[in-house]
Amino acid sequence: MDELTTGLRYENANTFRSKEDNMLNLKLGCKNIRVEYNTILYKIFKDNYRTPDVPVVLAKVNGEYLELTNPLKQSGNFEVVDISDKLGNKTYVRTLQFVLIKAAYDLFPEAKVTIEHSLSKGIFGEIHKNTPLLKKNIRDIKKRMQEIIKLDIPIRKISVSREKAIELFKSYNMDDKVRLLNHVDADKVKLYELDGRYDYFYGPMAFSTGALKIFDIMYYKPGFILRYPEESDPGQLPEFMEYKKLSRIFYETERWGNILDVGDVGSLDDKVDDGEMVDIIRVAEALHEKKIANIADMINERKDVKIILIAGPTSSGKTTFAKRLSVQLRVNGMKPVPISLDDYFVDREYTPKDENGNYDFESLYALDLKLFNQHLESLMEGREIEIPVFNFKKGVREWVGKKIKLPPNGIIVVEGIHGLNEALTREIPRKYKFKIYISALTQLNLDDHNRIATTDVRIIRRMVRDHLFRGYSGEDTLKMWPSVKRGEEKNIFVFQENADVMFNSTLVYELCVLKNYALEQLERIDSSSPVYYEALRLKSFLHFFKEVDKKFVPPNSILREFIGGSEFES
Repeated sequence: MDELTTGLRYENANTFRSKEDNMLNLKLGCKNIRVEYNTILYKIFKDNYRTPDVPVVLAKVNGEYLELTNPLKQSGNFEVVDISDKLGNKTYVRTLQFVLIKAAYDLFPEAKVTIEHSLSKGIFGEIHKNTPLLKKNIRDIKKRMQEIIKLDIPIRKISVSREKAIELFKSYNMDDKVRLLNHVDADKVKLYELDGRYDYFYGPMAFSTGALKIFDIMYYKPGFILRYPEESDPGQLPEFMEYKKLSRIFYETERWGNILDVGDVGSLDDKVDDGEMVDIIRVAEALHEKKIANIADMINERKDVKIILIAGPTSSGKTTFAKRLSVQLRVNGMKPVPISLDDYFVDREYTPKDENGNYDFESLYALDLKLFNQHLESLMEGREIEIPVFNFKKGVREWVGKKIKLPPNGIIVVEGIHGLNEALTREIPRKYKFKIYISALTQLNLDDHNRIATTDVRIIRRMVRDHLFRGYSGEDTLKMWPSVKRGEEKNIFVFQENADVMFNSTLVYELCVLKNYALEQLERIDSSSPVYYEALRLKSFLHFFKEVDKKFVPPNSILREFIGGSEFES
């Protein structure tokens, strides 16, 4: 080892035990074996399992997820974890990113590699170097990745003092990691080493590069998309689908980050320490308001538009966005009339059911489409209508004399998950409709190599709101999330490119405000819970954020929808 890495300590060194205590009993499915204490889990896997078709990346001992580099410390049940498991899949992707980073620096030592955000069922990133990135560069990186994978190089976990880690990353000219580690409250940090390259990641790694059997990397101007199997279909890469509008909104968000001078969590924490957060909040909120005003102007320019349809996944801030947009529409002389899709639910007995026999309230056909379209047509023709009110306790529509009519310069505002699906308003010609997709698409990552998943902000938003206003615990929210996600995949994401415009509701500072609310709930989830490891993952990156008091959040902010105190609350 060179002088810089002297003193780095590899984990899992053997400790002395007497001979009689040195053997442990393991159950591997129907098989029972005796294994020496401190045997590396990878050896147990290799000695007792055939080469799997689906990559194995972790192990479970008595239900606890462990890296395969860990030594065996107790008797009990042993299971392998492949990439059909949620945590296993994340581990695979993280390891793949490490190999990509290693390959890129092998070829372009002076370059800067950034892993940025999910896109088109993969991860988008960039390689910043002296000359523009070319397709040939990506082909060369892929070839080098394949070489590293074929060599089956072990990935080692290293324990190192925080000061030593900072010194190491300074030598790599990685200011992003230096900023982040400057705010880490720990004497020791864990690094991973691959063939002499060290890096910091906040999640587990596979044992070696040989586990990475399925991947692709493609040029996607101005960077690349790293592709990998999904947990639902671990044996192959998903079909590539291009999302041009979504890609553009990420670029816009990156530009906003540059305006705020906040490129990563370390730089955000610096702003907190330097007392600059009030200004950051003001500018972030002003960027939102300017974009909302621009959208109102776009609608005003399209004189045929009579219906605005707002859709997005859960916890995107649709309700507050719709109300703020309505204000800007009034500035332009229009008179918005809101209609809730919830009032057009069919009676409970007619609600379609899912494959498990449960009511599927997220189905398009849980709505009375015929009545909804008739009402829209009547309003557009200037007629008065009576709209129903859905009684959720009884599961039926009720008619209570709620009548509305579109005034001169009136425009209908509809908010709901199906807004982008043309089938919702199939009786209305497209020229009369303006479609808006809204989501929380974070561009702020921990550092250049550790991204925050685009869904994590929404998970945390919903967890906080569910606890404060809906009586659900953080554990309840996390348990519901897979079902929520399936509904979004089916009813929202497939239609997002149908939008006339997209709006990113993420605020660069919001996790600083949400942090303590979320941690309070996450800390209550114990190891027996099926969502325990998801809670650990969320806690692991929330701890990097400095706290900001909610009193600084403006009353019209989208964030107020989740923490309370909105000026739009009735």
